[in-house]
Amino acid sequence: MLEIIKSGGWLMLPILLCSVAVIAIFIERLWTLNERKIAPRALLGEVWGSLRSNQLNSDKIKELRDSSPLGRIFAAGLSNSKHGREVMKDSIEEAASKVVHELERFLNVLGTIAAVAPLIGLLGTVLGMIQVFTAIMQEGTGNAGVLAGGISQALITTAAGLSVAIPALMAHRYFQRRVDSIVVTMEQEAVKLVDALHSDRRIEAA
Repeated sequence: MLEIIKSGGWLMLPILLCSVAVIAIFIERLWTLNERKIAPRALLGEVWGSLRSNQLNSDKIKELRDSSPLGRIFAAGLSNSKHGREVMKDSIEEAASKVVHELERFLNVLGTIAAVAPLIGLLGTVLGMIQVFTAIMQEGTGNAGVLAGGISQALITTAAGLSVAIPALMAHRYFQRRVDSIVVTMEQEAVKLVDALHSDRRIEAA
C-alpha cells in the first residue's frame, strides 16, 4: 500500500488528507446526528405537563434549554409566549435557524471534498501524462521504466481521488437527508407546542 501511495506522487498527500477528513467527519456526524438526542419524542409531553401544572418557571426553562436542541427551540418560544402567537413563532424560528446551522456543520466540507478529490486525481493524471510525453521527447520510447512510472502516477491518483470522492458524496447525501428528517420532526413538535399553548389560552380567555 505504501508503495502505491509513493507511486502516486505528491498529489497523494492532499488526497490522503481528504480521506482522513471524510472519515473523521463521518464518525463525528454519525455520533452527533442522533434524532433521539436532538429531538426527544417525549419532550413535548413533558413540557405540556409542566405548563398544565404551572411548574414551568425560569429554572425549568433554563433546564429545558440545556437539555437538547429541540429543548432550546421550545425554551425560546416559551420565553416569549406571553407576547402573542406571532412573537412566539418568530422566537422559535430564530432559535431553529441556529440549531439547523449546527446540525449542518461540516456537511459543506464533505460536499467540497466530494467535488475536489476527483479534480486532484485528474490533476495527477495530467501531470503523469506530461511526465510520460516528456520522457518520450527526451529519451524516446525505449525507457519503459519512466513511461510506466508516469502512467502509474496518472492511474493511481485518479483511482485515489475517486475512492475518496464517492464515499464523501454518499456521506454528504446521507447526512443531509438525516438533517432534513430531524428538521421536519422539530418543526412538527414546535407547531404542536404553539398551537396547543395558544389555543388553550383562547379557550381560557373565552
